Amino acid sequence: MRPKWGSMKHLPILFAALIAAAPALAEAPKVINAVAHSTGMGWDFDVTIEHPDTGWDHYADGWEIIDAQGKVLGTRILHHPHVKEQPFTRSLRHVMLPDGTREVFIRVKCSEHGWKDSGYKVTLTR
Repeated sequence: MRPKWGSMKHLPILFAALIAAAPALAEAPKVINAVAHSTGMGWDFDVTIEHPDTGWDHYADGWEIIDAQGKVLGTRILHHPHVKEQPFTRSLRHVMLPDGTREVFIRVKCSEHGWKDSGYKVTLTR
């Protein structure tokens, strides 16, 4: 026996709601800018992120600096959503990088979908 789902008249409304929500659900967090400044022995990073934060259940909650082999060199935790502040920039200071490092990559994480794009390259110049 099939479960009762109610009348068919509600299907167009459900379908419209799903279509409207699809673009927001599909958007992963992304890095739109990142710069690094040498501070003597370490580096300061300023990273600008864009993500359709909806609140505490779904928001960009961190970013990492990784090398070409995927080794994590620094992590910035984002402790709250930025619903009304998009895009937004956050910094990580005094990051120690291995000697000879000429480029790093930034990847960003959201609370719902995990780690995304690691393709944002930052070239390091002193």
